[in-house]
Amino acid sequence: MDYIKLGTTGLDVSPIAIGAMTYGEPDRGHPVWSKGEDEARPLIKHALEAGINFFDTANLYSLGSSEEILGRALKDFADRDAVVIATKLRHPMRLGPNGRGLSRKAIMQEVDHSLTRLGTDYIDLYQIHRNDHTTPWEETLEALHDLVKAGKVRYLGASSMHAWEFAKALHLQKLNGWTRFVSMQNHYNLLAREEEREMIPLALDNGVSTIIWSPLARGRLARSWDDARSTTRSETDGAYADTLYSPEQEVSNHAIIDAVGKVADAHGVSRAQIALAWLRRQPVVTAPLVGAGSNQQIDDAAASLDVELSDDEVRALEAPYTPRYDWQGVSDEAELEAIRQRVPGMALQ
Repeated sequence: MDYIKLGTTGLDVSPIAIGAMTYGEPDRGHPVWSKGEDEARPLIKHALEAGINFFDTANLYSLGSSEEILGRALKDFADRDAVVIATKLRHPMRLGPNGRGLSRKAIMQEVDHSLTRLGTDYIDLYQIHRNDHTTPWEETLEALHDLVKAGKVRYLGASSMHAWEFAKALHLQKLNGWTRFVSMQNHYNLLAREEEREMIPLALDNGVSTIIWSPLARGRLARSWDDARSTTRSETDGAYADTLYSPEQEVSNHAIIDAVGKVADAHGVSRAQIALAWLRRQPVVTAPLVGAGSNQQIDDAAASLDVELSDDEVRALEAPYTPRYDWQGVSDEAELEAIRQRVPGMALQ
């Protein structure tokens, strides 16, 4: 495994990251597709053996269970100084006031909860899991800066938001001498390229790396068109998946998926390897988050690093794309409803 720097930092990370949302006790979040500790540990170990040192989770994932499982596995299988642990905060973690958001109170309490669950005394990359429109940027950014100065966090990252919001945050951090965001975790793949309009140019201009969630479009890019929605994850995402991959774009999506298949056949590799190899061609991408549920998926992701696409192949993959719905407009209430559906009986306020 050849390691690369995270953006303009000196931090070495593998160009493939493991998305630990896949791991978590089923009774605490995603009962259909999440993998409990007995299933998750061998997968985390296999990823480490493949040279992957970059692991991403969030406090929300299975309501903390993902952090617990990941933390215990890395403690048993890895050298803490060699691995990079990323986690996130912002979404609801409990009922009542101050159980969510990016206030100073929420940030200070959630970082300690995450450190306890992960079983570590520092987090390598602490990310805000979307923006919090109910808290002033200044309050959030200064509190995050204080975490770095306290030694609880090494680097700061952000995730999907409007480019103008991210530009404002970067400006405030520079203006006040606060620790700046070094990464943006965003939604980017062959079926979702809207970030090329504003966010990716902004990241390039500011030396910010991107970490990609849903790099295989909920599995759609890993199989033929007829099977594109046949994964357990895509079948259980419901309306949320349609905001990401609108049925109105079926003609374009079909053509893109067919193009991935043709290029994969030409190389004699899997479709997933082609989709990930295309991302690696993009200059701002540091690592895709692979929610691996099997050793084969980990091996496939690692093998994609050896696939070199020609300029003609890239053009063939990109040509069918058409503009998509701006999913960023999904409201907080819609996010809460999605969580309620995943965790029956949890009446989030």
